[in-house]
Amino acid sequence: MEKLNIMIVDDAIFMRTLLKRMIEEVEEYTVVGEAGNGLEAIKQAKKLKPDIITMDITMPDMDGITAVKEILAVCPDIKIIMVSAMGQQSMVLDAIKNGAKDFIVKPFDKSRVLDAIGRVTGK
Repeated sequence: MEKLNIMIVDDAIFMRTLLKRMIEEVEEYTVVGEAGNGLEAIKQAKKLKPDIITMDITMPDMDGITAVKEILAVCPDIKIIMVSAMGQQSMVLDAIKNGAKDFIVKPFDKSRVLDAIGRVTGK
């Protein structure tokens, strides 16, 4: 089976590390890149062309919602899962209107993270 390439975007290194550990426990998933803000995410997405991106909403330089629009404009096949803190529901809806496929809420629940990945890939 072909591995699923995943990129993690979050301004908190701790959150990226936590997500990476959860994702890489699944043999078919591999984290191919990380970014700390929306601008970095766009550059990395163009270069790496991951299957899935987990995208934090609130970040410096460029927020996740703006980054979703930019990434999907150049790489429409990438599936984006938004990552939000509690109380960001309106922003999550905004992101979904702009092309995000699902969302997970911090603090992460491993089963929810893996369910979201499975849902957006149809596996």
